[in-house]
Order: sequence, then structure tokens, then C-alpha cells
Amino acid sequence: MQHIYLVACAGTKQDTPAPAKDLYISSLFSKSREYAQNNADSWFILSAKHGLLHPDTVTAPYNLTLNTMPRAERRIWAKQVLHNLKPLLEEGDNVTLLAGKRYREDLVTPLEAQGCVIHLPLDGLSIGKQLQWLNQANT
Repeated sequence: MQHIYLVACAGTKQDTPAPAKDLYISSLFSKSREYAQNNADSWFILSAKHGLLHPDTVTAPYNLTLNTMPRAERRIWAKQVLHNLKPLLEEGDNVTLLAGKRYREDLVTPLEAQGCVIHLPLDGLSIGKQLQWLNQANT
């Protein structure tokens, strides 16, 4: 049984292409990345543009978010993410989502149906409370 973490991308990015783990430079992403790296067997980034993104994949900056994307496009995005995740997961695996509602809304139920145990430690917390939780968890 493995534990996979999925970390949402961030709007604040470097100006030049970089490995995805270094491209996003917001405080929330940085603290989520640290938490994932310290606790996960493997982790990935939920990119609004690229779907499921390996942290080492070099990626150019872009300006796209699921928060402004129409619902139908978010569903298509989620299907692609699930398609890419499926071969990486087995029944009983733990999946922790460090992502806002729009990034996880169409992922949780299908992952549960696949037999995964879902963890949403930041669910319902404001950005400030998320940062506080991650700061405490990373110490």
C-alpha cells in the first residue's frame, strides 16, 4: 500500500521554464510540496494546463486555473488526470489531495470507487489556516 500526494499548481510561477516542483513559487505550493516530499511515497502536481504533472517535468510558465474554467472543461481535465493516475494506483492506496475544491471535485469519488483511501487535510480551511496547518505539519 502506497501513499500518493496530489498538490495543486499555483498562479505564482517563475518567469522561465523549470522542473514543475520549482516552477510554482507561492507560499501555499511551497509548503504543500514540502509536506508531500516528507510524507509521500510519490507525489504529483495537479496542473490546470497539463493535468497530472511529475515534479521533475520541465514546464514553461502558463496562465490557466481551474477556478475560472467552465464546469465541462474541468470534468474533461479530471478524466485525463484520472486516466493518468489509474496505472499508478492499486486498491487500498492512500491518496492525499492538497488542493482546492475545483481541483479535487471530480477526482475524489472516482478514486474512492477505485478503492483508494482519500485524505483531505486542508478541506474547509482558509488559505491562512492552510498555511498554518502546513507550517505545523512541516516542523
